[in-house]
Amino acid sequence: MITQEQLRNDLAAMQIKPTDTLLIHSSMKSIGPVEGGADAVLDMLMDYFKDHGLLVFPTLTYRILQEEHPRFDVRKTPSIVGILSELFRQRPGVIRSLHPTHSVAAYGHDAAEFTAGHEKADTPMPKGSPWWKLLERRGKILFIGTGVCCNSFLHGMDEWLELPDMRSKTPRTLEIVDYDGRILKMDLHCHALGRNAYYGCCETPFDAAGALIRGKFGNASCHLLDCRGMAKVFGLQLPD
Repeated sequence: MITQEQLRNDLAAMQIKPTDTLLIHSSMKSIGPVEGGADAVLDMLMDYFKDHGLLVFPTLTYRILQEEHPRFDVRKTPSIVGILSELFRQRPGVIRSLHPTHSVAAYGHDAAEFTAGHEKADTPMPKGSPWWKLLERRGKILFIGTGVCCNSFLHGMDEWLELPDMRSKTPRTLEIVDYDGRILKMDLHCHALGRNAYYGCCETPFDAAGALIRGKFGNASCHLLDCRGMAKVFGLQLPD
């Protein structure tokens, strides 16, 4: 059985520090048999970052919010991106951003600041959103057994570079139920579909630029990407 101590050592071997801002895309199955299961993985991760870092999981819901179901409830609407993400968002002390399709959940000393204001966006990942704050905070993204094609951050990069036809011309009106039960309305320009197929091609230039570290987390093969390093490869002007 894989222990929490082994997983902690795996993080350190990938040069992930307890002071880092780390967003995780994950496949629990790929990690292997962990003593204590998924909850033990989350216990270890939250303990690792609890004092000076920030732990973030995407809690995406874009497949759920369809025309016949336009309401996102921050407490109830499940994440569609894995069991670790779904369990993490429900844990005490974790704060989920108020975005109906591209929310994130965060844990750490400034999680509230990191997730604040996402409900004011009219796109999934505008500048000022938590996805942009990953750049400002010199964040990292860890892919545990998923491969770099599952890189939601690159959707943000496409948006910040203002690529043509990146977002829908006609907005969708969606509803958000916040932590106090209030209902907010948002007119959202959604992202174009189908760009994920190109993101796997980015692994080679990221590697060449020194923005990629490979490692292991339990039995899972991992890719660790530096957000500012990715942005430089794309030619994005970086925030201070």
